[in-house]
Amino acid sequence: MILGVDVWVAVILAVTLVVGAAVQGLVGLGLGLVAAPVTTLLAPQLMPELLLWLAFTLPMATLVHDHHQIDWRGLGWALSARAPGTAVGVAFVGWFTAREMGVAVGVMVLASVLLTVRAVRLPVNRATLLGAGFVSGVTGTTTSIGGPPMAILYQHRAPAQIRSTLAVYFVFGAGFSLSGLALVGSLDLGTFLLAMLLVPCLAVGLTSSRLLRRIVPAHHVRGGVLVVCGLSALVVLVRSLFA
Repeated sequence: MILGVDVWVAVILAVTLVVGAAVQGLVGLGLGLVAAPVTTLLAPQLMPELLLWLAFTLPMATLVHDHHQIDWRGLGWALSARAPGTAVGVAFVGWFTAREMGVAVGVMVLASVLLTVRAVRLPVNRATLLGAGFVSGVTGTTTSIGGPPMAILYQHRAPAQIRSTLAVYFVFGAGFSLSGLALVGSLDLGTFLLAMLLVPCLAVGLTSSRLLRRIVPAHHVRGGVLVVCGLSALVVLVRSLFA
């Protein structure tokens, strides 16, 4: 056992985190998509705290290299709406079942991806940033997947700006969630220590992503963003319908 988790479970989680960190390092998001379903299946007692600690740590490592093209103005508007969105998400958790919320969020994200593949190009302005931040707060609180609304909005920007802007957004988003858990006394020392033990896996994944960037053309990153967002929606839908 490692901090209350079977060794084989810890090994699978480690491999999963390497893959998730590599995907996120390439397109800007993906850690939750890859790791959340596996963690929920093998060690549900670690959710969502384990991934929140890792989601807080990984973007800070990303920002060591990708920090020159951060859209601070856009982040200001989006983050200002994230907090009320989180509050609404908390309320929705009490009003609706997890299945109802998961299906609603999954369908919404899938529809957004399909619309933006060819038909619609959303402008990045005050209104859309406030909307994306608010929706992200709701979906992140209810399903633990809050990245797609912001990623869909920034999909046409340069890959470095997508990665760096989303990294800052994820740091603050995970920070909001961890602060909320701390206020209600739901943080566990053992889970925190396990997260810190798994941090090197994130480093391996990020290193792999930098190698992948040399292979994957920049114009393919937008497609990668949409694929990850679509898969996130499918994961939420499947988890909601069959859990």
